[in-house]
Amino acid sequence: MPGMASRGRGRRTINEINMVPFIDVMLVLLIIFMVTAPLITPSNIDLPSIGKANKQPDQVIQVIVGKDETLQVKTPDRTAPSTIGDVGNAVKMLQQSAPVAANGAGSAASPGTGNSAVVISADRSVKYETVVKVMDRLQRAGVQRVGLSVQLAP
Repeated sequence: MPGMASRGRGRRTINEINMVPFIDVMLVLLIIFMVTAPLITPSNIDLPSIGKANKQPDQVIQVIVGKDETLQVKTPDRTAPSTIGDVGNAVKMLQQSAPVAANGAGSAASPGTGNSAVVISADRSVKYETVVKVMDRLQRAGVQRVGLSVQLAP
């Protein structure tokens, strides 16, 4: 059995880490990154600035939704009651009768093209469905600028 003795003596434990598989993996990752890096397009984000802000509205028409889901259309001059079915027409008529400011060229704009915004203010106990119905009626009537009024917590 001298062959067995030589076989056992020839084996030794290796105390080194084999770096070849590690280097192979790193080279494959390097190639993948080198190929995909030019394909990634940088995205441009347009951040708002002070100079790009929209013009302030000439008139603000406020639609107030009460606790009992009654509607009031309020302008700086007057307040008028309305219904959900009629609110779009009422706001559109107020926009058309709004005083129109002159544009930058010095000529007055045609009636009904004034820069007016509509703000919906609702009581906190009103169903969200009612507010959405009002927004839908305004949108169907062709009102362009509609916003929601928020009340900040104290």
